[in-house]
Amino acid sequence: MCVWLTGLSGSGKSTTATALAQRLEALGYRVQVFDGDAVRARLSPSLGFSREDRTANVLRVAQLASEAIDQGAIAICALISPYRDSRDRARALIGPAAFFEVFVDSPLDICEARDVKGLYRRARTGEITGVTGIDDPYEPPVSPDLRLPTAENTLEEDIGMLLRALEQRGAIRTDMKWHHLPVESDRSRPR
Repeated sequence: MCVWLTGLSGSGKSTTATALAQRLEALGYRVQVFDGDAVRARLSPSLGFSREDRTANVLRVAQLASEAIDQGAIAICALISPYRDSRDRARALIGPAAFFEVFVDSPLDICEARDVKGLYRRARTGEITGVTGIDDPYEPPVSPDLRLPTAENTLEEDIGMLLRALEQRGAIRTDMKWHHLPVESDRSRPR
């Protein structure tokens, strides 16, 4: 299974991915997390932020996720992946039955307030261009497998929603009382 977390920068994708990985590992699952920024820094430092380069990064992450799945792990991918067509190509590469698209839905103003990386501030002042949600589009999923309203829910609630949805899909079993396990991440500081 691949849990594909898509949303604006600052929506809480990385925080959610880390917390979900902790829960799944506590349940005995092998998990591999692929963060879009980390993959880009390690494997694709020459990529820019054009549509073509963003799609290339999405497809590289999808390939890594596919390999992790083949090795028996649950892949959790956290990256903006702003374009529907590139997410559709990732779904095709991974396989539709194994691709679980999660829209980490947080309004732009909340994401800007969380702006850990300073991207929105720099885009608003004209220092940089091509920032998703400012001068580059974000195309939200039309029919995601799950929508996480991170500005409304606690991280605990979001992880509960994810685990229930994955269990309903038959991807995991939660025989133990996962809802009593602590979440060790703080969404107020998304990564």
